Amino acid sequence: MGLVYSEPACQAAYGGDLQQLYGILKENPTLIDVQDQHTGDTPLIAACRNGNLNVTKYLLNNKANTQLTNKKQRTCLHYVSKRTLSLLDYLMISILMPILLLGYFLLLQKQRKSVELMEAVLSSNVNIDAIDYKGNTALHYVCQRKSHRLVPLLLKRNAKTDVRNKDGETPLDIAIRLQFTKIVNMLRKEN
Repeated sequence: MGLVYSEPACQAAYGGDLQQLYGILKENPTLIDVQDQHTGDTPLIAACRNGNLNVTKYLLNNKANTQLTNKKQRTCLHYVSKRTLSLLDYLMISILMPILLLGYFLLLQKQRKSVELMEAVLSSNVNIDAIDYKGNTALHYVCQRKSHRLVPLLLKRNAKTDVRNKDGETPLDIAIRLQFTKIVNMLRKEN
C-alpha cells in the first residue's frame, strides 16, 4: 500500500511515476520543493522514503532542496539511511535462495540499489549530520539497520561519530549494543 500524499508531486515521487512528476513540475516548477500538509515531506523525501532512485536523481538534477525537513525533522538522507528490505523482499529472497542462489542475487541487487541511492543523495549538498526529532543522524540509522555498505559512504563524507541521540547513544554505542562487529570496527577505526 504505502503512503498517500495530499500533494500530487509527492505522490508521484513516492510512487516512482517520473512521467507524472515531470508533467507536474513542467506546469509549475516551484512544486519541486512543495511540502505535504500532513507529513511535511517534499517530493525528494517521498522518493527517498520509497527508494525511487530514478526519481531521486531527477529531483537532485533539478535542484531539489536537500536541506528541507519534514514534520519529524528528517531530511531525505534520514530516509535513505532508514531504508531496509521489506517483508516481501525477505519472502522472495528466502523462497528463491535454494533455486540457483537467485535469492542471493536479489539481495545483492537490493543492496546495490541502496548504495546508489545513498551516493546520489550524498553527491548533493545534503547536511550529513542533520538531527531528527529523536536526535538521530543518518549514521545512527545505518548502524541500527546493520547497513555495513552505507557506513563507509557516510564516514568518507566526514559524518560525525560522536553525536548522541536522545537516548544518549552514539552510532558506535548502537553498533556495540546490537553486536554489529563489522560496523563497530569501522567506527572505531574512524575514531
